[in-house]
Amino acid sequence: MLCAENLAVQRGSKLVLSGINLTLQPGEVLGVLGPNGAGKSTLLDALSGELKPSEGQVTLEGKPLSAWVGPERAQRLAILPQTSTLNFAFRVEDVVGMGRLPHATGRVRDQAIIAEALAAADAAHLAGRNYLELSGGERQRVHLARVLAQLWPGARGQTLLLDEPTSMLDPLHQHTTLQATRTIAASGVAVLVILHDLNLAARYCDRLLLLQGGRPHALGTPYEVLQAEPLQAVFDLEVLVQHHPERGHPLIIAR
Repeated sequence: MLCAENLAVQRGSKLVLSGINLTLQPGEVLGVLGPNGAGKSTLLDALSGELKPSEGQVTLEGKPLSAWVGPERAQRLAILPQTSTLNFAFRVEDVVGMGRLPHATGRVRDQAIIAEALAAADAAHLAGRNYLELSGGERQRVHLARVLAQLWPGARGQTLLLDEPTSMLDPLHQHTTLQATRTIAASGVAVLVILHDLNLAARYCDRLLLLQGGRPHALGTPYEVLQAEPLQAVFDLEVLVQHHPERGHPLIIAR
C-alpha cells in the first residue's frame, strides 16, 4: 500500500503541488486527471521518490519510501515514465529483462516471465527486434512489458505507477494497455495511472483524482468525479455526461 500524507512540492518560490492525501489500495486502479500543468507528473515523481516533497511524506507498506532501497524497493514499486531515454540497440527481450534485475529467480524463470509480460502488453510479436528500430508506440508497449515483468505475476504490497502510458498508442493498444493494468491489479497490485482521455479513465479506473493548479479538485469514483460541473471548472470545457449504453460507466461528450 502506497500512501501520501499532506504531500506538497515546491520549486523555487512556487508551490506546484499541495494538499495531497492519498492511499492506493491493493487491487485498485486509480486514475489521475487534469489539464496540462496541473501537477500530475509532479505527483507521480513525488510518489516514486524521484522528487523530494517539501512537506508531508510518502510511505510504502507503512514504511517511509526513502527507507526502501535497492532490490527490496524495486520488487515492490515499478514506474513507467512518460518518456524513455534508452538509446542502445538492445533486443526487445533485453529491454523487458531489465525489469527482472531486482529478482534472483534464475534465467529460465525470467525468460518465461519476459514472454508473459510481452504477451500482456500485446508486444510478443516484437521479440527479437532491435529496440531502436521500433516506432514510438511499440517502444511504449515494450516499456510497459518491462514494468509488468518487474512486478510479475503481481501481489499485494506492490505498486505500479504509470505516466500517460497510452499517449503514443492507437485506439486498440490504448485499450490493451489499460486491460493489462486491470489484469495486474486483479493480482493485488495497486496501480496509479495518469490519463488525458476521460472516457478511458471512466472505463478502466476504480477511482479518479482530478487535479487543478497542483491541488485536488475532486477524488472519488468515476460517477462522482466525471460530472459536468467539475469538468468544466477544471478543463474550461462544456461537456455532456451520459451513460455508456452497454457498460454503464460515464460517457463524456464535448458540447
